Amino acid sequence: MLLLAAFAAVLLPIGVADAQTPLPTPPQPAAQPAEPPKPNNYSDSTAWLCRPGRTSADKDACQIDLSTTVVAADGSLTREAFTPNPNAPIDCFYVYPTISTDQAPNSDMNVDPAEMNVIKQQAARFNAVCKVYAPMYRQITLMGLRKLLATPNGDPVAFFGNGVQYDDVRDAWKSYLERDNKGRGVVLVGHSQGAYILENLIKNEIDGKPIQSRIVSALVLGATLATPKGKDVGGQFKSMPLCHAANQTGCVINYSAFRATVPPSATTFFGKTADPATGGSCTNPAALAGGPAELHAYLDTTGQTITNKPPVKPWAEGKTIDTPWVSVPGLLTGKCVTNNDITYLEVTVNGNPSDPRVDEIVGDVAPAPSPIGAQWGLHLIDVNVTMGNLLDVVAQQAKAYTTKR
Repeated sequence: MLLLAAFAAVLLPIGVADAQTPLPTPPQPAAQPAEPPKPNNYSDSTAWLCRPGRTSADKDACQIDLSTTVVAADGSLTREAFTPNPNAPIDCFYVYPTISTDQAPNSDMNVDPAEMNVIKQQAARFNAVCKVYAPMYRQITLMGLRKLLATPNGDPVAFFGNGVQYDDVRDAWKSYLERDNKGRGVVLVGHSQGAYILENLIKNEIDGKPIQSRIVSALVLGATLATPKGKDVGGQFKSMPLCHAANQTGCVINYSAFRATVPPSATTFFGKTADPATGGSCTNPAALAGGPAELHAYLDTTGQTITNKPPVKPWAEGKTIDTPWVSVPGLLTGKCVTNNDITYLEVTVNGNPSDPRVDEIVGDVAPAPSPIGAQWGLHLIDVNVTMGNLLDVVAQQAKAYTTKR
C-alpha cells in the first residue's frame, strides 16, 4: 500500500447511506474497556531492528550492502565502498517514520519488508559514524494515519507523541540507557512519526535533565519543530538549541524538504505552527551557518523511497549501475527559506540536458500539479537528500563531544 494511497483514501467521498428505513437495533451490552497494551520487552534482542554486535543480515536489518556508484556530471562512474565503524565513539538511537502496511491503527511487532526497507533507506548508513540502535515499535500505521489527516489543524506532536507508539519508544530508550549506553554520547535520529515521537521524548525525558549531557545532537527530520521566531531555543525544547555549526553539540537539526519548483502550499503539514509567536525551523545540514550548499545525497538506484518505488530514468546514458545506491555530486543544492510564514529546506535540481547524467530525481509524495505534492514535498526522501551531509556533521559532532569529555 503506497503512502499516497493512504492520503487519497482520506479524500474519497463518504458513501451514501442506504435509503431504506433501518430496522430497530436491539440493545447491545455495554462495551468493555480495552485492556491496555502490554509493554514490550526491550531486553529481548528480537525487539530491535538494529543492535551492535549482530553481524548477519538475517539477524540485523543494518547489515546490508550500502555500496554506491558515484555518477559524475560527465557520466563517468566511480564505485564507493561502505565501511561501518565497529569502534565508533558514540551511539545513534533511531526511530523510523510511518511505513507500516499492517491493517490496524497500530502495527504489530513483526518485522515486515516495510521495516527492513526503511532501515536501508535511513538508518544503516549511520553505522559509519555511530553504533546504531533501532527499536521496533507499535507505530501508527499508514491506515491509522488517516485519522490525523482527517482532523482539521491536527497536532502531529500530540497525535504521534502519545499512546502505545510513544510508550514503546520511551521504553526502548530507557532500556538502552540501562543496558547499553554505559555513559556514551548518543545522537537521536528520527523522521516523520519517529521525529514527532522524539520531540515528546526529548521534552519529557531529556530536556533539562542530567541525561541531556549525553546528547550529542538530535536529528528531528521531516517534522515541524516549534521555535520562537528569531530565536533558536525556547519552543518545543527549553534548553536544546538549533545547530549552527558542525562542531556544535547538544543541538538540533530539523528540516522538511521541498523542491524549489514546488514550494509548500498553505495547507502543508510542515514548517509552520498555529502559534503566531513561533514558527517552523530549518537547519540545513550542508550549511548549518546558513546559505545555499551542495547536498550530498544517497539515492536508491531503483527509485525506492521509504514507501514506494516510482520509475527512474537511467542515471547515465548507456551506463549500467550495479550497486544498490547512487550519489550524484553537484546535482542537488539546498538552502533554508521562509515563504508565507512556512520555513523549509528548498531543494534545487541542477540538471543539465547537454550532459549524459540524469537531470531529475524521484521522491515526491505526489508529482505536480497534484495538491498533495505541495503539501508533502520530498517527504519520502527527506533523509536521503542530505544523508552524506548528516554523516559529515555527526562525525564532527562526535569528535567535538569526545574531545570535551
